[in-house]
Amino acid sequence: MKVSLCLMVFNEVIGCQVLIKSLPLERFDQVYAVDGGSADGTVEYLGSEGIPVYKQPLPGLGAATIYAFDICTTDAVVFFHPDGNMDARDALRFRDLFENGIEFIVASRMIQGGRNEEDGRLLKPRKWFVLFLAAIAASLWRREGPLMWDVVNGFRGATKRAFQKMKIQGLGCTVDYEMVIRSYKLRLPRAEFPTAEMPRLAGESHFKSLPTGLAELRLLWKEIRRD
Repeated sequence: MKVSLCLMVFNEVIGCQVLIKSLPLERFDQVYAVDGGSADGTVEYLGSEGIPVYKQPLPGLGAATIYAFDICTTDAVVFFHPDGNMDARDALRFRDLFENGIEFIVASRMIQGGRNEEDGRLLKPRKWFVLFLAAIAASLWRREGPLMWDVVNGFRGATKRAFQKMKIQGLGCTVDYEMVIRSYKLRLPRAEFPTAEMPRLAGESHFKSLPTGLAELRLLWKEIRRD
């Protein structure tokens, strides 16, 4: 099993400078980045580290994900967003699962042993909404295999074969949720493992809570109508 590591970047030069050194790049068969139009030196920095950077031809996270699989020359891809939220050490946990036949994997902040940024707070609106989306998708489409609880975390991986079967349509921020739904519909071998969410190293999230949440609900409705 050959596995690629794809860095998903858009103005994340500070995160890249901090995290690239801690990523186990040598353990992957292909390493590259898909860039959403950075203008802060991200592309230049990654180039100086010998990491090829490909500018996505269409805007949106879904478009970047589709493009990343087009570039992939291996059997599977692990996606990593170098903004500081993700634990670089967990990037190595995907390979063993792939080699044991799992085709879709999510690093989960929602299961036992994981940690969401809202854990420790009394009110957890973001976490509760993610769990709501997870429960709805599972109740509608899961027929066998594990329930996926972190349906919107971009720290995930899939085999190229599985992604081709998913036939992802959304080009925007809903691609992670769409992949979970399609994994249920296709009854793909899937798994989650716990990971801890950490604070961003710099800047603000590219995915604001309200518009992203509304987009996820629209996707859910489309998938229901598609059945």
